[in-house]
Amino acid sequence: MKEDKNEVRIDKWLWSVRLFKTRTLAVEACKKGRVSIQGTTIKPSRNIKVGEIIQIRKSPISYSFEVLALADKRMGAKLVPEYMKDVTPESEYKILELSKASGFVDRGRGMGRPTKKDRRDLEDFIDDSFFDEWDFDSDEG
Repeated sequence: MKEDKNEVRIDKWLWSVRLFKTRTLAVEACKKGRVSIQGTTIKPSRNIKVGEIIQIRKSPISYSFEVLALADKRMGAKLVPEYMKDVTPESEYKILELSKASGFVDRGRGMGRPTKKDRRDLEDFIDDSFFDEWDFDSDEG
């Protein structure tokens, strides 16, 4: 059920192919410079055409999608492959796997102070790894 339109706004298309949960989030991503076409950041009102490659920067990697068809209404997840093709390089997905495997959880800004358990875990991690070679308690000299 592909539509016959020649152009669709990028924010509508990103929302309709389920890359963003809301259109507002798609607009914000465009305004913050996280969405680009051919290396150029774009405004949410820019129209896209079939065949264009869209790059979306979501931490820690940059996804690339080819526009196969245009849509301005939200669709079911099963229909999404008819409208876009993921052309993200494998190297980007390896970066994603490495960041997940590291176990480091980034605390979002404004999430509040860490709990007592979080603080102790962080102190143990820093004590065990960073200062292994140094001994601050020895009286040398």
